[in-house]
Amino acid sequence: MENRRVLIDALPQGKLAADHYKLVHEPVPEAGDGEVLCRTLALTIGAGTRAGLQGSASYAGAPRTGVVMNGTTVARVVASRADGVAEGDLVVCPGGWQDYSVHAASEVSVVADGVDPAHYLGVLGTNGLTAYFGLLAVGEPQPGQTVLVSAAAGSVGHLVGQIARIKGCHVVGVAGGEAKCARLVDELGFDAAVSYKDDGFRAAVKGACADGVDIYFDNTGGDILGTALRLMNVHGRIVCCGVVSQYDTSDPAPGPRGVPGLLVNKRVRMEGFLVFDYRDRYAEARQALSGWMDDGSLTVWVDEVQGLENAPAAFVDLLAGGNVGTRIVRVADA
Repeated sequence: MENRRVLIDALPQGKLAADHYKLVHEPVPEAGDGEVLCRTLALTIGAGTRAGLQGSASYAGAPRTGVVMNGTTVARVVASRADGVAEGDLVVCPGGWQDYSVHAASEVSVVADGVDPAHYLGVLGTNGLTAYFGLLAVGEPQPGQTVLVSAAAGSVGHLVGQIARIKGCHVVGVAGGEAKCARLVDELGFDAAVSYKDDGFRAAVKGACADGVDIYFDNTGGDILGTALRLMNVHGRIVCCGVVSQYDTSDPAPGPRGVPGLLVNKRVRMEGFLVFDYRDRYAEARQALSGWMDDGSLTVWVDEVQGLENAPAAFVDLLAGGNVGTRIVRVADA
């Protein structure tokens, strides 16, 4: 057996390209005392990992070359020398872009079989938890309020909008292109969706949010954030989840003009968060999300790519807006 690994070969100075990575073949590692050997079944690709290559995500550490690209994986334990984790267990772990990885028992979470592994990378994983806590704990929606979501067809955004709808809110999504916008309304029940690519974008958003915006869930930053700021109602909340418009560049645009004046005049709360802050409440979120899936209230979009070797191209395409929902790479059969 061999272990295919996708390494960071060069740090991008501008936009990310597939040739910033290289695929290498190495021996399969062995688990030591207290460790488990995991075989990757699927991995998730999210825009936030681009910030790690940029050096703008402090929690990710300094960017380096010659190391396996990081990422959350669902894996099967093929060998265990640790108490509490058995051979054959299905686990979620920080396996990265490779076939096999070794972890301390404390680094893996055993999850139930019988569920599509993709769900542990999407709706029951970081994306779903981010949507749940970002909207409910930070945004604090109330029935009848207007929630505006950017990157609304993405891995987090498509879940945020549906949770807001479940909570009785008027939901408006911002996405790239008319096809994505139509799907948000027709398939997920958004009240309206606007393409940021349209020339009349600002007027269209204002029209869709006729009563102003009570909660803006920001996944993009940039001009979309600037537009939302000017539509916020008094005591509105801006949930700062990500800034995808700033990741894939060596020259990020400056922040929107008018801050802090717009925040002061409207008494708007603008708050960032990390999902890890809510680790002790993950079970609560997963129970709620599972319940909404079971009763049909929540639709999950999964965007699949086959083969570890295709992960770099899938990442580049995602940063260009090519995904709908959570993008995962299937690496091996369960």
